[in-house]
Amino acid sequence: MNRQTKDDPARSALAGPEKSDAAVSDEQLFESYRESSEPGVFSELVSRYQRELYNYLRRFLGDATLAEDVFQATFLQVHTKRDAFEPGRKFRPWLYTIATNQAIDAQRRNRRHRRLSLNTPNQAAGESVGSLMDMVAADAGDPSLAAETGEHSDWVRGEVEALPEPLRNAVNLVYFKGMKYRDAAKEMSVPVGTVKSRLHAAIQRLGQAWRDWQPASRG
Repeated sequence: MNRQTKDDPARSALAGPEKSDAAVSDEQLFESYRESSEPGVFSELVSRYQRELYNYLRRFLGDATLAEDVFQATFLQVHTKRDAFEPGRKFRPWLYTIATNQAIDAQRRNRRHRRLSLNTPNQAAGESVGSLMDMVAADAGDPSLAAETGEHSDWVRGEVEALPEPLRNAVNLVYFKGMKYRDAAKEMSVPVGTVKSRLHAAIQRLGQAWRDWQPASRG
């Protein structure tokens, strides 16, 4: 065993199968990474939190794909900000602070994207399916809906969230994430025809909900 490995408990723990990684604290492991920049040390740190932090982000965001993206972004920030980590500080609370901030930023970006997507025509299977506002307005027989923003857009977003999960997922993937029908079908593990039928059912529900809401909103 060389002197460098002997003097560094984190490297010592990672040096061979006879050593236990669990004997090394997160703080020791992170300090070792700060000094060495060895990918294997960083991978060990990531693996310690892979399940725990991902599950936290999935509960926080309510979206598995977004949680995966934020998990990756969190550890990118850990790498980028490694020199700002203060000696004597606990690693876990610092990590969760970064993860929570990344999740909040992702939610804000997602909301902005949804606001834009409501009025942005989408291309699916090479054919325009129109914007979500256009489709709901056409089904509701109220062209003025498509031209409105603000309160009406907030209403549509709220109604989308209230849809049954299969319909909501179809709308999110095709209208908000801009996926083609076949890609959305692969994501949901259903035939393309099922994606189309779910979108049709979602638009009908939204159109009916708009017709039901209008009298109350104008009363």
